[in-house]
Amino acid sequence: MVRSIRIDAVLIQAVIAGALSFAHLHDLAEAAGQTGWKAWAYPVSVDLLLVAVWRRLRTERSKLAWFWFLVALVASLGANIATAGLLDLDHVPAWLRILVAGWPALAFLGGTLLAHTPTTPAPAPDPVAQPEPAPEPLPAPVAEPEPAPALPQAPAPAPAVSVPPALVDHARKVATEHRTRTGSDIDTATLRARLGVPEDLAGAIVAQLA
Repeated sequence: MVRSIRIDAVLIQAVIAGALSFAHLHDLAEAAGQTGWKAWAYPVSVDLLLVAVWRRLRTERSKLAWFWFLVALVASLGANIATAGLLDLDHVPAWLRILVAGWPALAFLGGTLLAHTPTTPAPAPDPVAQPEPAPEPLPAPVAEPEPAPALPQAPAPAPAVSVPPALVDHARKVATEHRTRTGSDIDTATLRARLGVPEDLAGAIVAQLA
């Protein structure tokens, strides 16, 4: 089965950028005195270090990986800038020759550290740990019973009226005179009118005369 090849603009752009960067690294290495196959080995070394760093960053974002990523990026980006006309490739300075000559050892050190430094694995979930049960819902608050309405209270009995003994004796004389004259006991209204006292006091006197 023949698979159709889809042209991807991003992939084409990556191939072009990689080829240009590869050529710039080759030109800079050749200008720094690395001729023949050695000049072609420099861009391969830089690109392999970038690949090693990228694989490490996919599993762990460590300081070591980020450091070597910056080293490889500076090497690649520096070569692109140096060959843009800012540097006379016919008269390369001594310090750049030293950097180019020392790059193989630096790249070997970085690749070795990235390959052999153990990564910090993510903590595995504990299979023994049981999932925490969901919290039970709190019981609904019990409504307090409303207080029963107060029963109507019976009116308090009126306090007893104190009757002076002298008034009782006088009232008895008036009642006796009324019985002799009318032949019936005196009532409260008549006694009240004869004595000129309040109604409650007249009632109290009649109760004592009974």
